[in-house]
Amino acid sequence: MARAFILVLDSLGVGATPDADAFGDVGADTLGHIAEWCADGNVGADRPVPGILVIENMRRLGLGRCVELASGKEVPGLAFGGRTTGIYGICKEKSRGKDTPSGHWEMMGRPVDFDWGYFKPDYPSFPDDLIQELCAKTGVAGILGNKAASGTEIIAELGEEHIKTGKPICYTSSDSVFQVAAHEEHFGLDNLMRFCEEAYELCKPYSIGRIIARPFLGSSPDTFKRTGNRRDLAMPPHGETLLDIADENDRKVIGIGKIKDIFAGSGVTKSIKADGWSALFDATLDQARKAPDGSIVFTNFVDFDQEYGHRRNTGGYAVTLERFDLRLPELYLEMQRGDIAIITADHGCDPTAPGSHHTREHIPFLAFGPGLTPRNIGVRESFADIGQTLAKYLGLPKLTHGSSAF
Repeated sequence: MARAFILVLDSLGVGATPDADAFGDVGADTLGHIAEWCADGNVGADRPVPGILVIENMRRLGLGRCVELASGKEVPGLAFGGRTTGIYGICKEKSRGKDTPSGHWEMMGRPVDFDWGYFKPDYPSFPDDLIQELCAKTGVAGILGNKAASGTEIIAELGEEHIKTGKPICYTSSDSVFQVAAHEEHFGLDNLMRFCEEAYELCKPYSIGRIIARPFLGSSPDTFKRTGNRRDLAMPPHGETLLDIADENDRKVIGIGKIKDIFAGSGVTKSIKADGWSALFDATLDQARKAPDGSIVFTNFVDFDQEYGHRRNTGGYAVTLERFDLRLPELYLEMQRGDIAIITADHGCDPTAPGSHHTREHIPFLAFGPGLTPRNIGVRESFADIGQTLAKYLGLPKLTHGSSAF
């Protein structure tokens, strides 16, 4: 029985969607602009040697042609004149946002047809009543931050005051989030999680998608560093997804990285944590060796978004794509005949764009596996086509949303 491997390169959009103007993202193209940045001879701290983007494995699979489908242009380092070895296409988003839960839920067959709640970006971002009740329930003397901010920047700005006062750093972004940064040793992981759990309950009336715990270590702005103990407390999906249906049909659903958090545990039968894209890839390989027939192995590679997209680090994004690409043959060698792997994304986060927010883009639908016939599946009308395709391929009941590409 076939197995499925879903590799989400978090934020790897391949070109603006037709409705990008409604989101302020006209012209966004995460992958295309990274490749152009490299081809123009740019360098950065993470990619000090100039040269075109070298992702030969994904290029042969058809990733560059995904950019061409979205934008109509060939980009140096992505263009491929030979016969592709993968099944390639792109997907538009039907959900109303451009956030992580919306992207993942729609991908698994459940588009978000409602509006998330958002906190205002300027100080104070959070309603006084919310913060007063949160502080009363958790026993903290107050909070720091209370504004939209970059996570690394606000820790550098307020980390020392946080250590001195014991007040957690609370901030938001252009996403539907309430984020809490706290020192693992001075504040404690258990205290941070208790605080976030209370925030999760209190934020329900505001329709906030996620409460994110952001622990860090260090003693000064120069040494503060976020750790791998991040935790997302997300609202559960508003209906069944492919993961739930697979679980109901006695299939194993193995979530690697933050997948369990994104789906609030729904449908995930086993969760594996790992810190960093390479460790996440190692965990995926391990499951490729031992996951039973009929399984779904679902990995989110958060570093592309968290470390490079939001931080507008184009060079870091490029070099990590190159390193990821070099490891793809390792996965192929572990796949059994009939297995399918899909490389995709959940939204864009163009590192060449102003600001630090996600961008409304098409996502790649790049499939490969032993015995699969390469072809162009074109422009798909919903991320849900990925879930519907997998449901059909794995012999599972049809999903409510999406059209199979096979």
